[in-house]
Amino acid sequence: MTSPEKNKPDDRLKPMSGLSKFVRRPELGAVAGLILVTAFFMLTADPVMFNLAGVVNFMTPAAQLGILALGAALLMIGGEFDLSIGSMIAFAGLVFSAAIVVFKLPLIVAVMLTLLAAGAIGALNAWIVIGTGLPSFIVTLASLFILRGLSLVGLKWATGGSTQLRGVTEAVEGSALLGLFSGKAFEGLFVAMGERGLIPRFANGEVMVTGIPVEIVWFVALTALGTWVLLRTPLGNWIFASGGDATAAKNSGVPVRNVKIGLFVLAALCAALVAIITVLDSGSTDARRGFQKEFEAVIAAVIGGCLLTGGYGSAIGAFLGSIIFGMVMIGLTYTRIDQDWYLIFLGGMLLVAVLFNNVIRKRVTGER
Repeated sequence: MTSPEKNKPDDRLKPMSGLSKFVRRPELGAVAGLILVTAFFMLTADPVMFNLAGVVNFMTPAAQLGILALGAALLMIGGEFDLSIGSMIAFAGLVFSAAIVVFKLPLIVAVMLTLLAAGAIGALNAWIVIGTGLPSFIVTLASLFILRGLSLVGLKWATGGSTQLRGVTEAVEGSALLGLFSGKAFEGLFVAMGERGLIPRFANGEVMVTGIPVEIVWFVALTALGTWVLLRTPLGNWIFASGGDATAAKNSGVPVRNVKIGLFVLAALCAALVAIITVLDSGSTDARRGFQKEFEAVIAAVIGGCLLTGGYGSAIGAFLGSIIFGMVMIGLTYTRIDQDWYLIFLGGMLLVAVLFNNVIRKRVTGER
């Protein structure tokens, strides 16, 4: 006689409604946070914050943080941390600026050397973590101080005692590749839209926004690529598996070691890209470049749904979390609120995001 238990359908095979699937998505908290923050500033800020120029204004710092947060998010999904990415911005900025100003190398060579140096340090971090079994939190915390110190020492060597290296803008002027990392994209399109009255113009007829800053283009493109990798490729499955249960993933044939090395290298390369973009935008670098950005990147990833335990998260979530940061950072300047509240916001958002993600994790895993 067949027992009732055998006839009972497996809960895992039950069809899920669209609402249930949405509630389980990592980006849910970031979507809710973005709606709340947008509503807050629509009620309290100067309305110009949400015109085209205002949106570009807060999307620019959001994009710079978002590139960093994307690398941090993928690494967190893979079950690891990299707290050195903020210092990597300063160190990569030193390598890039010194290659151009001190050694007079072409822009393309300087970019390649910078990415190579950053990737090598990312691989070294991964090798130490995997080879010794030490927590990545500790290893990369040590790298944070080492890279910051190397940036200080290197800048003093390159400048004869200063902690700031200038002259980048003059050195790269006229480079054919400059538009990939600096300036604005789609300028012709924006001029054409202005002539047709599709975007706002100043009283003298000039368009208010002449193009999209290239960091925003990089931000959107990398987010799209990261989302495709996570959701549509075997590598994405390997990343989730490596962060969820590395032992089980290894036993199933997942190359966990190579996946984690690749993720550490990716996080370092994202930091190097931010360094290149910011150095070219400002025309200089300094030892405090990227200060505390590692924490902001991790917070943006957590707001976006990444679990601190690994195996869960999304690139889109990090994208939305970074936009929230940019909106608050710049949005406070459109209000009468003291900008020091920004730091309080960071801590509060991190705590709320962790609590929210903990509830989601229990719903997904069935824990009580």
